[in-house]
Amino acid sequence: MSEEFDYYEILEISRSSSKGEIKKAYRKMAMKYHPDKNPDDKNAEENFKRVNEAYQVLSDDSKKSIYDQYGKAGLEGQGYGGFSGRGSGGFGDLNDIFESVFGESFGGFGGGGRGRARRAKVDKYDLDMSVEITIEFNEAVFGTTKDISYEYKSSCGVCNGTGSKDGKKATCNQCDGAGQVYMKQGFMTFAQTCPACAGSGEMVKDKCSTCRGNGYTILSDTIEIKIPQGVDDQNRIRVSGKGNISKNGNRGDLYVTIYVKDDEHFVRSDNDIYLEIPVHFTQIALGATFMIPSLRGEVELKIPIGAKDKEQFVFRSEGVKDVHGRGQGNFIAQIKIIYPKAINKEQRKLLEELQDSFGVDGKPQDEAHGSIFDKIKSWFS
Repeated sequence: MSEEFDYYEILEISRSSSKGEIKKAYRKMAMKYHPDKNPDDKNAEENFKRVNEAYQVLSDDSKKSIYDQYGKAGLEGQGYGGFSGRGSGGFGDLNDIFESVFGESFGGFGGGGRGRARRAKVDKYDLDMSVEITIEFNEAVFGTTKDISYEYKSSCGVCNGTGSKDGKKATCNQCDGAGQVYMKQGFMTFAQTCPACAGSGEMVKDKCSTCRGNGYTILSDTIEIKIPQGVDDQNRIRVSGKGNISKNGNRGDLYVTIYVKDDEHFVRSDNDIYLEIPVHFTQIALGATFMIPSLRGEVELKIPIGAKDKEQFVFRSEGVKDVHGRGQGNFIAQIKIIYPKAINKEQRKLLEELQDSFGVDGKPQDEAHGSIFDKIKSWFS
């Protein structure tokens, strides 16, 4: 196959195309030249390889940048030569690219060998595992330690993880060892994990009595983990070497997902902490200074005369310490002006006297609207 072709031309896009446009173009062209749609068509096969090669470069920012500046020669100079699909190699790597865009249900141009290669990667269980815990608001802010009890899987030592009584397995008779079953619909081939062997390509005839054919046993453990200060809701902590155990003794990691309870008063946003402060309207008129609670004790809040409802007062570096050690958030007090729902006669009298004491300033609407009233009267005179 001649390599003298332009990646943008083969995908029929411009050099300014976005990632989404590149992916959309790839889907269109890959479907057009897919071998299942063009059986025994060598030209379609070559174009399909070109389409995949183009997408492999243009979907990668670093490769695309080099290609845009220096072309294919620049890619080869950076060690990116020999893309999958060039030469006489099979469709193995092309299938990986194709499935990354279309999903594993598409494919099938690798034959039984493709299924067996996939089968070799199938394990009964992932070595990494996860658990969830819920902690209090203050524990997330200041850090804590927690005991976590959980269950993990360990390969059965009696059957060596096979699940078979004699340690041997037979080839799955439903997928013939491929680990996948295929169904053709029109020009597409759909593949799915074999339901009989769960993708392993093998079946157990006589189940191990210890693990009941599972190939693993369930064990329990309790560990203590340190939760650092500043951890936030849905953060994860990795505990190395505390996950599931494979039959060769390798052990995965345990991932602990943290859920944090809300506080009744404090509200957290990233590393900032907010607190609503109720302030009586007379304090707004007179101004006020008083102490308010903060995360680590109390701070002095000064309310200036004429402060607005929902006005915020920021106390720098009084919030949550960043879990990665990148500084500290702020503590933000937001005032809420409280007005009386009812007043007695004495209070009304006092307020009226106060209003009168300001003279015209006590009724600003009179001054503001006076000229408007005069103008309206002139309309009808």
